[in-house]
Amino acid sequence: MSRAIGPALAGLIIGYWNMAAPFWINAVSNVGVIAALVLWRAPRPELSLPPERFGNAVGVGMRYARKNRHLKATLMHAVGFFLFASAYWALLPLVARDQVGGSPETYGLLLGSIGIGAVGGAFMLRWLKARLGANRLVAAGSAGTALALILFGLAHQPSVAFAASALAGLSWIAVLATLNVSAQVALPEWVRGRGLAAYATIMFGALTLGSLIWGEVASVLSLPAAHYIEAAGALATIPLLWGRKLQSAAGLDLTPSMHWPNPVISENVTRDRGPVMVIVEYRIASGDREAFLATIRRLGSGRKRDGAFRWGLFEDAADPTRWIETFLVDSWLEHLRQHERVTQADRILQEAVHRYQTGGPPKVTHFIGTQ
Repeated sequence: MSRAIGPALAGLIIGYWNMAAPFWINAVSNVGVIAALVLWRAPRPELSLPPERFGNAVGVGMRYARKNRHLKATLMHAVGFFLFASAYWALLPLVARDQVGGSPETYGLLLGSIGIGAVGGAFMLRWLKARLGANRLVAAGSAGTALALILFGLAHQPSVAFAASALAGLSWIAVLATLNVSAQVALPEWVRGRGLAAYATIMFGALTLGSLIWGEVASVLSLPAAHYIEAAGALATIPLLWGRKLQSAAGLDLTPSMHWPNPVISENVTRDRGPVMVIVEYRIASGDREAFLATIRRLGSGRKRDGAFRWGLFEDAADPTRWIETFLVDSWLEHLRQHERVTQADRILQEAVHRYQTGGPPKVTHFIGTQ
């Protein structure tokens, strides 16, 4: 709603007063938001471990984003869509002034039309998602954005520009909402803020880079030519990204499982000691070798995602039924955090690995590096 009302109101304010007026009004309006944040007292959760240090927490979040295949698919779609959708946001002032021959009020109304399209699309999202699914909905939104860009290139009358804006808004909300949900369902509670920050960084980075690219293309070629090239690029992302499925983690249970037993130690270990090497010894029947390898490699990806900086699997040259899994963690504290990060989905995968184990549960050993 704010996208529909705000831009149109800003255009009217600029026409009545001057270009600076909406910026001053918007600056003052933020005082209420700042006051609400200052006065807000959020409940503090009880932590069994000390809070993470800022630099380490950022590194953990970046590693998780790299190792989480569900989130990576969302990030790739975000780059593909926002890189080309940035074009009409960046070039719309030129369309309003140079192609349509309008005023600041025209530009505000074009932005308002994008908002109206987004509002209409929001009411249709549930119906569209039920019939198309997440991947087809994003493909349809990308195709709609391409059509809107073509219309912007052809627009020499306000009516065409307004139709393009409404279609762009509808396509924008369809893709944006789907990607937002896809990012959220791929993240467990402990890293959700950092994962969404990575998603937002990719989104705004693609918008920024796209704006620079398409502004340069428009200056070298022409405004319509830039829009046609952008439309072709938006269409090309559909087959290129089709194999990267969205919201594929929606059926996973990412709540903490807390099923790892506490490590057995002979004396108190200071939390900053490390690195820590965890060794898990398996006994696997020869006939289960390939199935075991396929399953444990998925488990290894989870180990690295949750904190391990190195993971390996070794087969005993003298005994083909004996296997050793190893992973390295920065410190004892970071390994204890791994115990809290393991989810119910991880537990199910670990149980699938253990089904191939013979002769009792796997043996787990912890080694701590010496200074």
